[in-house]
Amino acid sequence: MTEFSRRGLMRGAAATGGALALPALATTPAVAAAVDGIDGAEHAVRATPAIHVTPADPRYKGLVSGSNQRWVGSPDYIRVVHSADQVVAAVQEAVDRKLKVAVRSGGHCDEDFTANRDVRVVIDMAGMNAIDYDPAMNAIAVGPGALLGSVYRTLYKRWGVVLPGGTCPTVGAGGHITGGGYGALSRSRGLTVDHLYAVEVVHVGADGRARKVVATREPGDPNRELWWAHTGAGGGNFGVITRYWLRSPGATGTDPSKLLPQAPTEVLLSDVSWSWSDLDEASLTRLLRNFNAWHEANSAPTSPGRHLFSQLKMMHKAAGYFRMSTQVEASVPGAEQLLDDFLAAVTEGTGVPYHVGDRYRAPWLYAVTEWSGFVEAAVPRWKAKSAYVRKTMPDEQLKAVYRQLTRDDYPGPYGMIAVVGFGGKINEVATADTATAQRDSFAKILYCSLWSDPADDAEQTAWVREAYADVYATTGGVPRTGGVNDGAYINYADADLADPSLNTSGVPWHQLYFKDNYPRLQRVKAKWDPKNVFSHRLSIRLP
Repeated sequence: MTEFSRRGLMRGAAATGGALALPALATTPAVAAAVDGIDGAEHAVRATPAIHVTPADPRYKGLVSGSNQRWVGSPDYIRVVHSADQVVAAVQEAVDRKLKVAVRSGGHCDEDFTANRDVRVVIDMAGMNAIDYDPAMNAIAVGPGALLGSVYRTLYKRWGVVLPGGTCPTVGAGGHITGGGYGALSRSRGLTVDHLYAVEVVHVGADGRARKVVATREPGDPNRELWWAHTGAGGGNFGVITRYWLRSPGATGTDPSKLLPQAPTEVLLSDVSWSWSDLDEASLTRLLRNFNAWHEANSAPTSPGRHLFSQLKMMHKAAGYFRMSTQVEASVPGAEQLLDDFLAAVTEGTGVPYHVGDRYRAPWLYAVTEWSGFVEAAVPRWKAKSAYVRKTMPDEQLKAVYRQLTRDDYPGPYGMIAVVGFGGKINEVATADTATAQRDSFAKILYCSLWSDPADDAEQTAWVREAYADVYATTGGVPRTGGVNDGAYINYADADLADPSLNTSGVPWHQLYFKDNYPRLQRVKAKWDPKNVFSHRLSIRLP
């Protein structure tokens, strides 16, 4: 779980209870200079040897799992790398020894993609966390091991700019960006991939040799399709991302402060809650319908409402109440009124009062890294599913949401169905312009349960699966594309969709995630990873 922080779910509920190959680079001088023109600081990082951690090392136990403690791997070793050349060496060694390799940046994967029992080598990108302006590329370079909190702080403090990414500051940039990351500023500034200028990738060719390659969005770049594939396919598909370069389309000049969107100076924060004791089916479904309707009406790329981002986090009734956390850019004319009108629209006709927790103005940097509406304590185990929303949810879906949140045979309290604002500037981009195909939705839904005791794994996972199947019962148990819904979000990875025993809808998993972009992604896979070195249960398949 990434953009929607699992940390942000818990507040209300807790109250109740060898570098052998030469680089294969794009041919422009700028690209060559960007890769080879390394300053002294980066030379020092390159000189740092890769760290080799085996089961006998006391660090091993802390490096074989990520944030989701459901998944604990048993690799032969972990290689903590500090440079692209070290990645080339690590990948080549794994290929030569015929060992399955996986890559970890922040470690927030919902599934077992880096901790699967077949994975024998984990390449840990923690040492590749530099963030700096690269004059040769005229873009801001970000290492895949940089955590979002560090990215936000560095971009803001050095240049006053922002990448419109997720609300969990401990997520790694590596997997987050390439999956089409979104967050509280995406409705007004687009997805992370909408600002991606180039990637450096270590891939394995048909000859079995690992190489570095740079791919940009420049129309004349022969590697452009590899750049395109990294604008929404997710991680672990084509190679190891060793550097991102960020520059917004249309940005001109060489001033780094003009190359990405300006960050807000101040935001208006709101956190309200509803008590389950005040709610019945009619009021809950009306509340949810209202939230849908407001976003459907206010999610055009030019809508003033694009400056408001909200998460309606409906916890199971066992939690006692649930919350809605909202952020409005304070510099927008009428920001206070925009928030007031939104709150009124969401509650209209429900007959149920809400309780105000927070309402105040705060610096944006505080909001994105500290505010408890979006950033809170972690929970070690979870299961998640997702859906895009294109039209206001019909009655049968609304009733199913209520039914699942009020089940007496499920103990909760950390089962949750959250509806999160989407659309706005996100929908200004055409479906085929990036690998992120869903470009006309106004919301996403996250189905999730969080728990601590491994003994609860089966029960908690079952509830998430049953809730999902119930809400989408009329479309085969999945959020079919092109109707009310539009498939699922790859950064909320759900391997159930690729399991024919669990996805009996007849809709292929890749249609739900990538829609008509999938064949193009397969062609990229065939060119850049023809030996299928990089794979997991939701990775792009060879054609």
